[in-house]
Amino acid sequence: MLRSLFSGVSGMKSNQIKMDVIGNNIANVNTVAFKGARVTFKDMLNQTLQGTSAPNENIGGTNAKQIGLGVAVASIDTNMSQGALQPTGRATDLAIEGNGFFL
Repeated sequence: MLRSLFSGVSGMKSNQIKMDVIGNNIANVNTVAFKGARVTFKDMLNQTLQGTSAPNENIGGTNAKQIGLGVAVASIDTNMSQGALQPTGRATDLAIEGNGFFL
């Protein structure tokens, strides 16, 4: 019972972080040069209930039986793809097209 509760709570916490990142992306959608982000998840722990078995004359081998014990945020990655260039009409404004950053 507690394993399933902890698994559900970890999923809700991780999903809340994902919703925070999405909210930040939406809030900054009109910010010049803003780079959006995305969240990836990973398994926290697995509990092995039964190990693998080798095949014999009657049946093939069996895989291990595992129970997942939750999820966690693996990383929050920044989307570094090229955005749309915006003309400003001023000769002093600069932009980089392709890979690179201003120093």
